[in-house]
Amino acid sequence: MNDKGQIITIIGAGNMGTAILAGIVREGLTDPLNVRATGLRREHLDAIHREYGVTTLMDNREAIQGADVVLLCVKPQHLDPVLQEINADLPEKTLVISIVAGATLEMLSEGLNHGCIIRTMPNTPAQIGQGITVWTATDEVSELQLQLAREILTAFGEEVQVTEEHYLDMATAVSGSGPAYVFLFMEAMIDASVHLGFPRHVAEKLVAQTLRGSVNYYDSQKDHPAEMRNNVTSPGGTSAAALYYLEKAGFRTAIARAIWAAYERSVELGQGRHTHNPEK
Repeated sequence: MNDKGQIITIIGAGNMGTAILAGIVREGLTDPLNVRATGLRREHLDAIHREYGVTTLMDNREAIQGADVVLLCVKPQHLDPVLQEINADLPEKTLVISIVAGATLEMLSEGLNHGCIIRTMPNTPAQIGQGITVWTATDEVSELQLQLAREILTAFGEEVQVTEEHYLDMATAVSGSGPAYVFLFMEAMIDASVHLGFPRHVAEKLVAQTLRGSVNYYDSQKDHPAEMRNNVTSPGGTSAAALYYLEKAGFRTAIARAIWAAYERSVELGQGRHTHNPEK
């Protein structure tokens, strides 16, 4: 469904909003001038216009006029004012796609008085076109709109559609927050390498390429991770010694508990609970 006349509005052209915008322009989903981006800082919008040739506005209500798709890319704390601002002017058949963490379909539908909504959970690598987005839609979304949504979401990575919304909270814990876990693991490996005696720039290169190469190797082999781990772990060798210590330290349990904690927090946010006791 590559209609160059589609008007796509991005409300909140921050890091993720700009990444989505860049993907839409790069993939030629519509004419750049039919892409509208809003934000709070004029100088930032001017920079986006110069780089991508899109239309930029400060007024959200003006930006949604006649739009075929409206993407909500604002921070969670800014969502309610935006919903109140645009709900009276939102065209009835417009597809609304939200990337706002914790914003349920019910919250969005009530806030906009609108039924044609898709809720998504992208992740940070979308900013370089390597993201993964899990998404679900209301019954009011048409087949043509579902197809258009897939084209938009694949413009900045891969996509997985689910039929039940509770999978979005799970995705938040796994793929949404997942890059943070990877970066912490990278940081720990780099610091340990420096402790061994490597210069930091060498440690960073070793760790980054090890992770990158391991993921690419996994993709090429399609074997179970446990089998691949066994293949590189010689009896009585260095890998065996390291893995023994990781298991003894509760590495696997810590990962499982961390993902569960992220899932519970996502559910809390969906219930409007903005404070959290991490020890509870």
